[in-house]
Amino acid sequence: MEFFKIRRDIPFMRHAIVFNLVSLVTFLAAVFFLFSRGLHLSVEFTGGTLMEVSYSQPADLNGVRGTIATLGLNDVQVQNFGTARDVLIRMPVQKGVSSAQQSERVMAALKTADASATMRRTEFVGPQVGDELATDGLKALASVVVGIMIYLAIRFEWKFAVAAIIANLHDVVIILGFFAFFQWEFSLPVLAAVLAVLGYSVNESVVIFDRIRENFRRYRKMNTMQIIDSAITSTISRTIITHGSTQLMVLSMLLFGGATLHYFALALTIGILFGIYSSVFVAAAIAMWLGIQREDLIKGGPKKEEDPNDPNAGATV
Repeated sequence: MEFFKIRRDIPFMRHAIVFNLVSLVTFLAAVFFLFSRGLHLSVEFTGGTLMEVSYSQPADLNGVRGTIATLGLNDVQVQNFGTARDVLIRMPVQKGVSSAQQSERVMAALKTADASATMRRTEFVGPQVGDELATDGLKALASVVVGIMIYLAIRFEWKFAVAAIIANLHDVVIILGFFAFFQWEFSLPVLAAVLAVLGYSVNESVVIFDRIRENFRRYRKMNTMQIIDSAITSTISRTIITHGSTQLMVLSMLLFGGATLHYFALALTIGILFGIYSSVFVAAAIAMWLGIQREDLIKGGPKKEEDPNDPNAGATV
């Protein structure tokens, strides 16, 4: 299925240095913000108390924040949860104060300000649990990276594996850089989105790499740069259909999914956009600079040359 077909190959690799300079600057900026500002970790990672409070009418979030501030609590997050009458409150750990005592103090203050306030639930996540979650998250990320490299090295060639991993880690670091710069909350759903972006991005890389291998077999008179340009150009329509459809779904979660899905959808949105960019321009360019060539991908004797502009090229009877 194609919305359109481009008859002449677009010379993407002619501008590979420019594309990769943009990626390098963005990547370095993301690393800088990660080290200078750090991630705003959620209660799952840092430990603390989570409360869900319900009101009889739409809650005044600023009023709730003001009430909690009078108790001397800092770095408290207050947001709607589900409906405008439900409020989710996240509080960091306080030394010498138990979670039960902390939630009782807050609930008493909220009831004083509004008698309709009702406690729906309260949860406590200890710092030790947060450390374990952070460690498990890093292990999961490392496992995904290693698995992707092994898969690409077996299916294609080690140069493609290295190129794809550099491009995919570029996407992950940029997502984290956005969260560090804007100090958006980094929670377990966001971590899940980062892992999803890794798999999603490598899928696009595999499609392009597969077309590069196919072109090496089909067009023996074209050089590596022309082969890559032809592969990217011939998959543009597929890229627009696939990623456009996915992005529409993610945007619907971002706009209408509420606070629970907001940062999850935001991470996916950033990841999908940069994933397309890195798979097309970064991964392919790195593979070219690593010296990928026909002999790396094709075993066997020469095959008949086909015209890349022939609409029947590659057709079988």
